[in-house]
Amino acid sequence: MNKAFVKESDDEPLSTLPEMPTDVRNYITPAGYRHMQIELRHSLQSLHATPATLSDKRVIDYRNALTEMQVREIERRIHYLQTRLDVAEIVDSSVHADEQQIFFGASVTYQSEQGEQHTVTIVGLDELDPANSKISWLSPVAQALLNATEGDKVKMESPAGDEELEVLLVRYPSRIELEGLGASLSD
Repeated sequence: MNKAFVKESDDEPLSTLPEMPTDVRNYITPAGYRHMQIELRHSLQSLHATPATLSDKRVIDYRNALTEMQVREIERRIHYLQTRLDVAEIVDSSVHADEQQIFFGASVTYQSEQGEQHTVTIVGLDELDPANSKISWLSPVAQALLNATEGDKVKMESPAGDEELEVLLVRYPSRIELEGLGASLSD
């Protein structure tokens, strides 16, 4: 695309802070934090490959294969990850392992008015993954579910109208699950 149509220049500084709703804390699960750390480490390694990490020929081949646009994109992602990790507030949901009340980090099975059952995990903005049923704690579904307990019926407000959801099951990861995840992510 022609740069005349995109507000981008070679001199454009990287933004100082990724977009985030104002007055919102950057909550994140321990697993989400570890995933971001690993992505940051891999991004830094890919950008700063050295003969110590790759053979001389592979470094030259790799550097030649990266376009200027790809390097800028990697640098932006590194900046984004570093900034988000700096302001992240890790919430260990395993402290609620024996509770039935819904807090950040809970996996919740609920039933809609139409009788459809859904299971979601309430996570931070940087962990959002609807395809894997990970929803932001700021989403309408999560906002309706937060603080409810198993058996409660809650009202979800959305632009499409209000809907009643029934909480069927609340589950939290145990400390053992979180520690095991940490070991597998460090590989």
